[in-house]
Amino acid sequence: MSVFFSDAVAASYAHSQSSPYSLVGMLVIFGLIFYLIILRPQQKRAKMHQALIRAISKGDEVLTTGGLLGRVVKVTDNSYISIALNDNNEVVIKRDFIAAVLPKGTMKAL
Repeated sequence: MSVFFSDAVAASYAHSQSSPYSLVGMLVIFGLIFYLIILRPQQKRAKMHQALIRAISKGDEVLTTGGLLGRVVKVTDNSYISIALNDNNEVVIKRDFIAAVLPKGTMKAL
């Protein structure tokens, strides 16, 4: 017998009759917990981010995932936008890389 289990405990496990439905029920409960704690909140965040990306328009001040802060200069039909970082620099990025739309006047404070 194993060092970790006594003979009495091992014998009680060997003679117990567990229902096959208890395993299925436990798997269903774990699946439900996984869905409620991990998948559902992630789906909500993804849906909110898609709405944020679709709502971007010219003149919005945005923060990218790379940490760039700028004002949207041009929005194209495909998935790219132009952002002016200052008067001299302009970059073109994909819409997916926008992390947040900032309140108006944020860039003036910097």
